[in-house]
Formats: sequence, structure tokens, C-alpha cells
Amino acid sequence: MLCFRLKGYAVERDGEGYRSEGFLRRNGHLSQTKAQNNLVGIGSVASFLPFIRLQHCLCPFSLRVTVVDDGAYRRELRSERWTGDIMIDNGILQLTLSNPGGLITGIRYNDIDNVLEVHNEERNRGYWDSVWNEPGGPGIFEVIEGTRFQIITQDDNQVEVSFTRRWDTSLQGKFVPLHIDKRFVVLRGCSGFYTYAIYEHREGWPDFDMAETRVAFKLRKDKFHYMAIADNRQRIMPMPEDRMPPRGRQLAYQEAVLLLDPTNKDLKGEVDDKYQYSCEDKDIRVHGWICSKPHVGFWQITPTDEFRIGGPVKQELTSHVGPTTLAMFMSAHYAGENLVPKFRNGEYWKKVFGPVFIYLNFSTDDADPQVLWEDAKLQAEIEVESWPYQFPASEDFQKSEERGCITGRLLVCDKFMDEDYMDANSAFVGLALPGEAGSWQTECKGYQFWSRADEAGNFSIKNVRTGEYNLYGWVPGFIGDYRSEITIHVSSGSQINLGNLIYEPPRDGPTLWEIGIPDRSAAEFFVPDPKPEWVNKLYVDHPDRFRQYGLWERYTDLYPDTDLVYTVGVSDYSKDWFFAHVTRKTDDKDNQYQPTTWQIKFQIDNIDQMGTYKLRVAIASANFSELQVFYQL
Repeated sequence: MLCFRLKGYAVERDGEGYRSEGFLRRNGHLSQTKAQNNLVGIGSVASFLPFIRLQHCLCPFSLRVTVVDDGAYRRELRSERWTGDIMIDNGILQLTLSNPGGLITGIRYNDIDNVLEVHNEERNRGYWDSVWNEPGGPGIFEVIEGTRFQIITQDDNQVEVSFTRRWDTSLQGKFVPLHIDKRFVVLRGCSGFYTYAIYEHREGWPDFDMAETRVAFKLRKDKFHYMAIADNRQRIMPMPEDRMPPRGRQLAYQEAVLLLDPTNKDLKGEVDDKYQYSCEDKDIRVHGWICSKPHVGFWQITPTDEFRIGGPVKQELTSHVGPTTLAMFMSAHYAGENLVPKFRNGEYWKKVFGPVFIYLNFSTDDADPQVLWEDAKLQAEIEVESWPYQFPASEDFQKSEERGCITGRLLVCDKFMDEDYMDANSAFVGLALPGEAGSWQTECKGYQFWSRADEAGNFSIKNVRTGEYNLYGWVPGFIGDYRSEITIHVSSGSQINLGNLIYEPPRDGPTLWEIGIPDRSAAEFFVPDPKPEWVNKLYVDHPDRFRQYGLWERYTDLYPDTDLVYTVGVSDYSKDWFFAHVTRKTDDKDNQYQPTTWQIKFQIDNIDQMGTYKLRVAIASANFSELQVFYQL
């Protein structure tokens, strides 16, 4: 009998209506006649006005833009000195931006004067931010504010405005050493707005690290109580004050709070934790909040992952109690320092983040949040199909005709499974900056472009920005990472067919046994129920029940004295293999833990004394931990 011991140490657009999915949509307004399932579009007159109006809220003698009967503009410029907030109005919503900071201070929509939290300071409603530090220095949280406002585009169909902040040496140590250009775009007939930004680090500028950058929205807590991030991940959420003592009690870390006396008594005894609402980047297309009276939805839509970091399976935050909605572009969440871009030796760097779309909709059906959610999903599909957008005015944002396309077919060669090549069914195939196999997981400065292969392994990666890339991939069911040997040069309009590509998974002989499925997930293993006092009801009997709080302590409950022992051929990994190799809690009072050693027992009848036996372990994720492997006869 052989026994492996695994020891884990914790080191701690459009203005027209269209029929789809049972709804008629026009300018974000939905209605459905239930009796006959007839589709009707009902909207206020303002919802159909074919114009965009840009105004100054406080300065009567600056640029004045008014609307004439035919929808054209009449402009009067009396001063080049811009003062007061900027308001962009397309007849559907009014977007108010601070000047020259470019903070989102107000969004008026469907008789709600401001969907953002009016009790917050203006710089804590809607904003771009970053977390950065000088090498070796402490992290600095910075709300990014511009110092110069400019109208980039203004016509009957579009307004695009820019808020820039230029960096120079006098700002060293005070602000992140980047030129930053924040853009906001409002289109005619569009029930929402777009925002994107261009970050630039000039050659010779100071070194720095940037752990995070994002767009954040803080909505009105008196109105937005229902949150939706997926078809099966929706619920009424606690109020922010429910998380504070004495209504709430912090658990092992500040983000996790036990609700003791929440405003909504139905939530009493549940755990709230923003990390429970994280999602893999590839699945973050739309998420947001719903107000019941009036029935209004606020949604953040990200049409592509190309400007995110860490690849398609990196976990990231979405929406959480606040009510807060985030568009995350860069963070060390679930990854740590390996995903913090470090700029050294005065290197040049420029990147476009976004555009992302902030979509608002409303319905006459006040009872069913699914009406707004289903419409938001449809709008997300429209945004994905429209990518890359044609409207951004910045030359740094490449349009479709400036991009290229990569096609090919990925096959798997594993002679111990099949003498013939096997189709890389549903393989993930992507382009990222040149590097080693698997380096895309920690690549955090460039762009990434990913696609799923079909059943035959054929793939097509469209709308790739110009540049140099390696092709990477992995195949569900096979261990290891694929990387092409060649550097791929993508130019404007290029159509590159790579032909048949062969992936050879690491293999030294026939498989004697295996536990689980190599698919970068631990979903097939045993996930326990949480302790009764630490439940989030959303995740009871849920595919994502691994997100319940405190499951690491359930290992101690299940194995109080001895560690897990798995016997090949007898044990069932869906019942007998704990989904995470964690430590054992030994002292509740002092919060003490000790390493755990798992055993895998298996029988080999005929051992080749001269042969080599290899154990391969595929780890779905790791957090401040070390895995040591021992064996004994």
C-alpha cells in the first residue's frame, strides 16, 4: 500500500423599439401585457426626444446649449472660462459631472432626481479611483479628479466630454504618476451613458505600483434594495447601517458581518460579505440594483474582458451592500502581489480602460424584478455585439477596422488516451503579452483576448488590438497550459489563420488513478453546509455554495481529531474530498490553527522497481499557503 501525505500550511443603442424575450424595449422602458402576452411600449414623451443637450448648471455666461424644434443645436460661447457642474441631457436621463474634476455627482432618471446617494459627499457618489504606492511605500487610495474640462464631441447624436489630469514632477508622491483622461459619452436615444479612461505613464517618470483601479457607484440606500448579478444570484440586500454595531457584528474579517438586528427582520441571523458576490471575469457582463418604487434598474455592463487583468477565470468584485456597483479593471483580489503591475526604470505604458456602459431601465410592472433583469441581460447582449464601439473619439481606442482576427484549431495529443489527435472541445484560447505557459494568469499591464473553442477545437478571436502576443490556452479535462511557440504580430485588418495547433498535456505514462477533474474549478468536490449561525440564504442548495462564510472551520467539525484519508477505488471525491485543503482550528478563544495532513491511499499490484511514478497536482487556487507532498510504502 502506498500513501501520499499532503500537508497544507496556512501562512496566512438604439431609440427604436424591438421585440425580444417577451418584452418591447424603448429607451430603457419596458412593459408587458400579461393577459395576452402582447407587447407594448409605454413611455413618457421625454423618452423619445431625439436630442442631446449639454448644459452648465451654475454658470449662465459660459457655453450655453439649447434645443430648437428640429433637434439641432444653437450654441452661444460667451467665455472660455468654464465654471459650474456639467449636465448632459438626452431627454431620457441627465448626467451631472463636477467641473473640472469629472466626478459623477448626479444621474436623474424617470422622476428620480438623483439615483446616486445624495447624503454622500459629491466625491463619494460616482467616481474613478486607484490604489497605488511608491516602491516599498504604503498604499494610497486616490479618487481621480481632473483639472481640465473639454468638450470632445457635440452633435445631434453624441456628446463626449473629457476630464484630464496632467502629471508633472511637482506632484510626485501626491498623485499617481500618470496622465489620466476620463471620458463620458451620452448618445441620442440611449438610456444610459458610457465612461472610459486613458492612463499613460511617460518614459522616465517615477516607479510605482498600482494595486487597483475601477469605477464605483454609490446608489441611494432609500431606494435600491434588490441586487442581481446572475440568474440564480439575486436577493434583497441589507442596509449599510445593518453592518454596523449594534445591528451587526464583524466576523473573522471586516467585510464579513453577522446581521443581528437588521432593518429587514427577514435577514436576521444571516452573514453579509461582499466577497460572496464575486464572480469570474468571464461571467461578469451585467450586474446592478433595482428600485421598487418607481420600478427602476441601475446596471453596470462590461461588454469585453480585454482591458481586465489575470485572464477569464480571475475572481472579481461586482455589486454589494451600499448599495454599491463596481466596474473593476485591475485589482489584487484573490491573487495578491503577483497581479499588481509594477512600473520600473521609467518604462512607458499606456492603456485604455473601458468603455463600460451604465444602463438604466424602468417598467410599469412594479412587482417583478425579473422584468428589469431580463431587459438588462438583453442590453448586455447588444453591447457585446456592438464591441468594439465606433463612437469613442479617442484615437487610443481602436475601432473594428483597426483591429485583427486570429483563427485556428486546437487539438490534443495524448497517446495514453487516444492514438489519434483529439478535439480540444470547449478549450479556452486567448492572446496575451508574450511570456511563459500560463503567464497570462499574472499578466497585468497589457490586453487579453479570449474565446471558447467549439466541439471540434476551432476557435476565432476577433477584434484584437494591434500588437505582439502569444497564444495561450487550456482544455477542460486535461492538466497543464498550452502556449504557442511563435510570437503573433497583429496589425490593422489582419486575418491570421494559425491552422492546426497541437497541445501535448504533461504525461509520463498511463494514469493509475485521479481525483477530481482538471478544469480550474473545485466544484466537483465536497462542499459542506455552513454552520447554522453563519448562513447566507441565497447560497443554500446553490451551485455556488462554496461562497458561504466560514466553511474553512467546517473541516474541523468534520475531522476533529484526525485528518482526511482518501482511499482510491473506495472513496468518492464528491463526498469524501473536502473542496479546500485548509488548516484545523485548535483554539476558539485565541483563533489558533494548525497544519493538516491528508492521506491518499492506493494499491499497486505490480510495482516497477526501476520505473518512475509521478504525482501531478492541479490547484484551482491558493491563498497564502504552502503544499508539501510526502510518500511512504
